[in-house]
Order: sequence, then C-alpha cells, then structure tokens
Amino acid sequence: MTDLPMFPLGSVLFPYMPLKLRVFEERYLVMLSRILVNEPAEFGVVLIERGQEVGGGEQRFPLGTVAQVTELEATEEGFIGVVAQGDRRIEVVEWMPEDPHPQAVVRELDTLAWDDSLLPLLGRAERTVRSTLALASEFTDQAWPANVELSDDPVAKAWQLAGIAPLGALDQVTLLRSPTMEGLLGSIIDLTAAADESLRAAWPDD
Repeated sequence: MTDLPMFPLGSVLFPYMPLKLRVFEERYLVMLSRILVNEPAEFGVVLIERGQEVGGGEQRFPLGTVAQVTELEATEEGFIGVVAQGDRRIEVVEWMPEDPHPQAVVRELDTLAWDDSLLPLLGRAERTVRSTLALASEFTDQAWPANVELSDDPVAKAWQLAGIAPLGALDQVTLLRSPTMEGLLGSIIDLTAAADESLRAAWPDD
C-alpha cells in the first residue's frame, strides 16, 4: 500500500487510455507542483459518485486508476493543460485529510493476465464495440470514431476497448472492477451489446 495524491473526476480512467485535464483549482495546482518532482509524475483518478468536481465535498468510488503525466502546458487563460496516461488499477483503502488536495492510501490491483486462447474473444469484443460506436455516431456525437486505431498489444487493446465503448460511468466502473481478462472481455461484449439494443429501441428504423 502507498499514499497517493488523488484527482476525483466525473469520468472513469482506464489503463492505457489518455486523460486530458484543465487544472485551475489552487489545490490541484499544489498537487501538480508536488508530483512533478517525481519520475514518473503520478496521481490517482477515481469516479465521483455524488457531488461536483469543483470545490470538494464529493463522494467517490473506491476503485480507480493511476495516471502518469506525459505533457504539461501553461495557457494564457490561466489554467494548466495536463495530458496523462492511465497506468495501473488501484483501490482506495483509506481517504486521508486533504492537504490541500485529496489524497488516499491505496493498494494496487493485480494486472489481468493474458492468454492467447482469448484472441477470439478479443476479436468479438472489438467488433461489438466498433459496430456500436458506428451506430451511436448516427444519433449523437461520440468521443471516439468507430475506426479509431488501437494498440497491437492485446492487453492494451482490451482496456482501450473498455475505454472507447459507448457506455455510462457505472458500466465503466463494472469493467474496471473485472477480476480476469476473460471477465473483462465478456463484460465489454455484454454491456456494449445491451447499449446497442438500447440505441436501436430509442431510434427504431422508419
């Protein structure tokens, strides 16, 4: 277990997925100044269960992901642009007093083991996610296009499929909680297929 600066957000961060932030609150500017002396510069990201991102006082899910800072940019508007990458999964053991930013005692969750026998399941998950993204793009703006390029590494691709699937935050937390790679891929397929059915029910063919 280790102490880790935390950044609760209104979205889920997955391993191998990018994160872009506009940091302007004083407490998180302090956090940046503290973590940037380390290599890599890291902080934890958890989903806000109830409340707001700005001002504090929110309730948070205990499961999250370590984010590693890859780029920084100061802007004329007065905020700091941060680009980070999701790394490993964590579970919050205890929230500590804010000083001035959130911080917690966390433990790392096991890395999901890959087996090449899962390649057909990975292929099915990819087809399901890409087809549902294509369908969703006909009705609403999507953060990711159906033809987005993914990693050749199967573990990275699995987590990236979880990150780009057009799912709600609670479904994303379910994926992040997966205890096995087979379970992750199966949940991606099931949850994305359910989202596909919901889209078709909401916008039936004329």
